[in-house]
Amino acid sequence: MSSSEEPETKKVKPTEVVAQSPDEEWPEAWFMLEEVEDQKASNKLEPNQPIDAAAMRELGMAYWKMDAETYTYPVKSVPWDPTDALDPKLSQLRDDRGYSYADIITVHPDHLPGFESKVKAFFEEHIHDAEEIRYIIDGAGYFDVRDKQDRWIRVHVKKGDLMTLPEGIYHRFTCDDTDYIHAMRLFKGQPIWTPFNRPQEEHPSRKKYATDFLEEKKE
Repeated sequence: MSSSEEPETKKVKPTEVVAQSPDEEWPEAWFMLEEVEDQKASNKLEPNQPIDAAAMRELGMAYWKMDAETYTYPVKSVPWDPTDALDPKLSQLRDDRGYSYADIITVHPDHLPGFESKVKAFFEEHIHDAEEIRYIIDGAGYFDVRDKQDRWIRVHVKKGDLMTLPEGIYHRFTCDDTDYIHAMRLFKGQPIWTPFNRPQEEHPSRKKYATDFLEEKKE
């Protein structure tokens, strides 16, 4: 190479963000009863009023369908090193979204001391001051979230579902009638699982959510 020639520079390939799953792969969701006798029942309205993926995205939710068949995980590991992930899609999601912490829990009478009281506590309406990420490794359960008119939407998450709820959204969680869910929780930085029970209208995270998703956007 002559002195007049410019040295070749190596092109750095940008990180490819894992695209969310197409609408038809999102979990089933529906408007639910405001008052329920059995939190683990489907509690659909009559007739059923389904909710589509577009409506969930408008509330700030995100979803990826994962391969929960090929890769295995412990029944419980608190914490679990997310760099141990063998699933390349999970590894890419972790890197793309900055998830540096993970743990794995099993919600079942045989694996969670005080199962009934814990499940009732999960069902208290609350917000968090960070995004909530759940990967359902096995089993099933319900995420309930409030829509823009403050109505409950029930989302039935099952094996292979990875869903995120935005910081500040009112929500709650329960097992379904199988009483079993094996899940990975992911977090950016050190985990803080503190729930802030409703009302939290003056909480900074709730105000942020209202600004990002509830207020009408001006052109």
